[in-house]
Amino acid sequence: MTPTEKIWHNGKFIAWDEAHIHVLAHVVSYGSSVFEGIRCYETANGPAAFRLKEHTRRLFDSAKVYRIPMRFTAEELHEAMIELVRVNQLRSCYIRPIVLRGYGGVGVLPTNNPTEVYLACWEWGKYLGDEALAQGVDVCISSWTRLAPNTLPALAKAGANYMNSQLIRLEAHVNGYAEGIALDDKGAISEGSGENIFVIRGGIIHTPPLASSVLPGITRDSVITLARELGLPLVETAIPREMLYVADEVFFTGTAAEITPVRSVDRIEVGSGRRGPITERLQAAFFEIVEGRVADRFGWLTPIQQPVATR
Repeated sequence: MTPTEKIWHNGKFIAWDEAHIHVLAHVVSYGSSVFEGIRCYETANGPAAFRLKEHTRRLFDSAKVYRIPMRFTAEELHEAMIELVRVNQLRSCYIRPIVLRGYGGVGVLPTNNPTEVYLACWEWGKYLGDEALAQGVDVCISSWTRLAPNTLPALAKAGANYMNSQLIRLEAHVNGYAEGIALDDKGAISEGSGENIFVIRGGIIHTPPLASSVLPGITRDSVITLARELGLPLVETAIPREMLYVADEVFFTGTAAEITPVRSVDRIEVGSGRRGPITERLQAAFFEIVEGRVADRFGWLTPIQQPVATR
């Protein structure tokens, strides 16, 4: 990670190296944070943040689920993220808003802990590697189950939820895979450690429903929108594990992963063992929009006017 000049904290810009929290902040012991990941793409007309409004809405939804009071409005944080990219004068970047419970009470009950809000951004390349978008990645079925609905709320993008994700990713890494796929509490396919998943067989695109303990991904929603526009049949349905082994194509979606094909699952080759034609078609439609090469017909991009003097 290459540091940028400024981070936004509770309404003010501070130096990157001054963004600290107390070791006894509630979030450290209890994982009480919600966050987002937002890509800002370089286009011919300057940088543009991808679906900033929807990401901000999900941040507030996550805070609401975990009863974390927000000290700023959605509009204020939306504008602050735009200004953050301007201040750091980045042509493309990854934006990370973090809302956490800070220093105050030391017990589990968080009512005496203030809400702290940080916004950071930095340059970040392809999450699963530069070759992955064309060649695909090797993945495994994880031994770790995704969060059951009555344990932690999977619809919230919360720091505590990602302890489960870390176990999935670490297990995959130790065993030589790029990523792991978790099943839900009923044994159906859920998602990766940080990605939604799509499975294609016989020309039909399948993706798990939100009830399968999946995060309502912004890129997931974008792919569903593009598939329907392109006339590609798509269903949201429970998917059995073995469907991954007999699929024609499989791909991940996510802010970091974008649209990344899967070339093997548990060492079983998926389709031709590389990116398939439907995945490639969806990738092309997606990147044409986010890179500004076609009209933004869905209103997904928020332009960031550059340059601006650094504060």
